[in-house]
Amino acid sequence: MKSVSPRGCARGFAVGVLLAACVADVLVSGSDGTSVLPMAGPVWPTLAVLLVGLAAVLWPAGRRPEWLTPQVRTAIPALASALYSVGSLLSAKPNLFGPGETVILLCLLFIAVRHCPPRWAVGCGVLDVGALLLLTVRHGEPLRTDELGLVVVGLVLIGLFVGLAAYLRTMDYRRTVAISDTRRSERVAIAADLHDFVAHHVTGILVQTQMARMMAQTQLQELDPVLAGIERAATEALASMRRTVGVLRDTGEEIAHHRPVGDLGAITDLTDGFASPVQQVTLRRDPAVRDDLPHEVQAAAFRVVQEALTNIRRHAADAAHIEVHLRNEADRLVVSVVDDGLGGTHLPAAARGGGFGLVGLKERVTALGGELDAGPRGSVGWQVRAVFPAGKS
Repeated sequence: MKSVSPRGCARGFAVGVLLAACVADVLVSGSDGTSVLPMAGPVWPTLAVLLVGLAAVLWPAGRRPEWLTPQVRTAIPALASALYSVGSLLSAKPNLFGPGETVILLCLLFIAVRHCPPRWAVGCGVLDVGALLLLTVRHGEPLRTDELGLVVVGLVLIGLFVGLAAYLRTMDYRRTVAISDTRRSERVAIAADLHDFVAHHVTGILVQTQMARMMAQTQLQELDPVLAGIERAATEALASMRRTVGVLRDTGEEIAHHRPVGDLGAITDLTDGFASPVQQVTLRRDPAVRDDLPHEVQAAAFRVVQEALTNIRRHAADAAHIEVHLRNEADRLVVSVVDDGLGGTHLPAAARGGGFGLVGLKERVTALGGELDAGPRGSVGWQVRAVFPAGKS
């Protein structure tokens, strides 16, 4: 039996309340203000406005056509409501409004402020607010003292919805900027690593070329292995550049310093240094994992283990057993880090990180044609798993 998440239950309850409020709108539509039933006026204008508003609010995100943008969703229902209010005022025929249309317009105001493009957010928000304020003219007579309280409540609700939407929009923007900065810094780091890879290979080419020049005069028969080594080093340098330079297209910064690069051998020192009296770290390395994998693959594998162990210390300090696996599966390097923590940590909130480490790590792994997954491991623990193309030796 498939379980229903609390979020799904809350959404279903909210939809049910909204639909019930819309039914109430239909019941009071066209009343003369003294009796709810029987209705004294036509129902179809209210039905039309409610259906347009419900479609804009409840249309599933995955099934919306391209033309149904946030600005269309928020402007069209508000315009329909405003026209209905103005029509009621000009015809001098009173029409009551109910909670359904009010809630729909508040929801559309929230969508306008949070999701509309910046140039449209203000205009669509003003249109939604105007439609809300125009609801009061459907009475066809000045507001009574007891009705002014409802107007004040409405203004308070408008302020709350606008404030909440603006706050969430600001948080979305900050997260987008943080992710962008993380990716940019990771690309600069990859550029530094690329510099190290290429420098390593080119240095080897230089040394072997000097050796070949000397051998060309005295040991010509033994020159071929040296030339083969030069060819191999040049091929590896080109492969390193081809695998990583694609993610550096939009970074115009120069590399001012060299950045230390880890490898598979450094993972042993990393796990040994991480272990503590209350945390046991076990490194399980498949003998089939070669030591001559491309340098950028080894560096990325090191970073995966480093970031996973760092996250365990930040977010799962209660983990007692941690396992690091290096395996060779179908000519691919698989790196995984699993723990048995329940999420307990003793670090202050400021030291737990912003959750962007995995964003930068994914940037690095996918740049090499690999895949990165992170998530819960059953009911207990967490797993970080990265798969890299091993390449040729």
